[in-house]
Amino acid sequence: MSLYSATGERLYLNAAERSRFEKASRRQTRETMTFALVMLYTGCRISEALNLKFINIDLENQSIGIESLKKRRKGVFRSIPIPERLSEALDLVHAIKDSKDGNRKLWDFSRMTGWRKIKEIMVVADIEGPHASPKGLRHGFGVYAIADCEIPLNMVQKWLGHSDLKTTAIYANAVGKEERDIANKMWD
Repeated sequence: MSLYSATGERLYLNAAERSRFEKASRRQTRETMTFALVMLYTGCRISEALNLKFINIDLENQSIGIESLKKRRKGVFRSIPIPERLSEALDLVHAIKDSKDGNRKLWDFSRMTGWRKIKEIMVVADIEGPHASPKGLRHGFGVYAIADCEIPLNMVQKWLGHSDLKTTAIYANAVGKEERDIANKMWD
């Protein structure tokens, strides 16, 4: 895995693009908005988001239980904290608290439809290039968590469902605030 294409182009959304993506998501249909925001705030894969069921949303603890679909066995979950605004949106749009069927999926569209919805939001948000993709959202989550928010590698590893810390450490190679601060000392 790399954060740059073979031609050196960035494959992750930066903080400004993440912000524009969030704003553009809020202008979509309610179901598309919650789908996009879950991907933005959890860094999950499209297939993992589309596999989410009502029972996976823990409104009280403001977290989502994501089943790691890349594991060799089923039933391996990771819990990812989410902001209160996402928790409220999920309940408002999907009526999580009132659900009688916890095994019902939140979204009933296909993986390809989910991919297209994310790409459409990228266009609205004026995000272009090889990073304008669902994978770019996932990579952007990892870079933002490590470089901008200084979340420990092991926590990001857990949230992204990586089995090897070396995979997560790749996100630390993106140019983050600390590296820019060091470089600014040269230019001042």
